[in-house]
Amino acid sequence: MSIISTTSLKLTEEIKLQAANAAKELGMTPHAFMVEAIKQASINAEIRRNFIQQANIAREGVMKNGKVYESDKVFEAMKARITGKKSTLKVSNC
Repeated sequence: MSIISTTSLKLTEEIKLQAANAAKELGMTPHAFMVEAIKQASINAEIRRNFIQQANIAREGVMKNGKVYESDKVFEAMKARITGKKSTLKVSNC
């Protein structure tokens, strides 16, 4: 069970009005809208963090071994795969 605590937010009147209007359109209270917005922002931040972490790992791998795929060849391979044809994608060295 989660412990619920109170947090105070200082919002400009413009943001407060935007949140209230958006909440109304969604059939939510402004409070529920803000809670959901904070939750979604937290999820998005975690997704972004993971994406950047994986991109850095991939970059390190390329820098270490110099093996890459040319983008036009990747697109050709993807098209071949979609249409059920064999791909001849080969690794290039940087």
